[in-house]
Amino acid sequence: MRTSQLLAAAIAVSSVSASWSENIAYEVKNILYGRGEETRDVLYVRQDNKESSTSNPPSNPADKTTTSKETGSDAASKTTDGSSKSITVTLASTTKKTRLPSFAADLPAGGISMITPAALAGIPYYKVGDWVTLAWNYTSLSVYPNNIDILATCTKNQATYTLAVNQTVEKTGATVLWDTGAYQNTANVPLLTEMYTLMVYDSESSVSAAPKAGYLGLSNNFQFGLYTKQPYKDWEDGYTCPTCFSAGLSAFEALTLKALLITFGTTTFSLIYFAFSFGVL
Repeated sequence: MRTSQLLAAAIAVSSVSASWSENIAYEVKNILYGRGEETRDVLYVRQDNKESSTSNPPSNPADKTTTSKETGSDAASKTTDGSSKSITVTLASTTKKTRLPSFAADLPAGGISMITPAALAGIPYYKVGDWVTLAWNYTSLSVYPNNIDILATCTKNQATYTLAVNQTVEKTGATVLWDTGAYQNTANVPLLTEMYTLMVYDSESSVSAAPKAGYLGLSNNFQFGLYTKQPYKDWEDGYTCPTCFSAGLSAFEALTLKALLITFGTTTFSLIYFAFSFGVL
């Protein structure tokens, strides 16, 4: 084969190879970058509204740019071609607490001053079945509570009796009416013939809370007595007073009293005798 023929054959083969390489490159480019949106969807999964992709597709200059604007907890984002997608944005909620004012530590905690019954009247006693009226004023309060709880406690049975709960506070004072008869008829722990302590404190606080200057602390300085009515009993039936000392003396007490009387008599007689003997009298 002549040299000219070989050269012509090589040129023909190279032109065909170039055409095939251009076609193959074009097909590879279409596979990688897609023929429009249909092929792109095959290679890259679209972002779902509810789920987010765990991996980002490789960057491409032909990719669309995205702009977003937050509205509340959701942000609507739009692409440059007009399509939209929803992106959920979680906003951290903050709670702002109101700080209560504080006062000088040397100021006393708030309390109550009894009006009914009067403080100088002594310890009052009420019969179970009657109405009990208690009234007081507030003292040393810089901040008044919104509501108060009113209780009565008895050390005999370690019981607590509720007089009022969440009673609205008035700056002019407070009054509570307690129907002891109705309470006794429905109480799981009955009222005893004993002494009771009145307890008044802020409903938002507790009995064990430490007192704070300017605020109402636990007020438990007022005491009163309750007694139950005893059924009638004849003297002949051997009535015994439950709260009185026994009038009778035991054998030991009687013997002690006799010994004291004898000692007193002997001492007195001896003094008189010696006084006459020495001429003093």
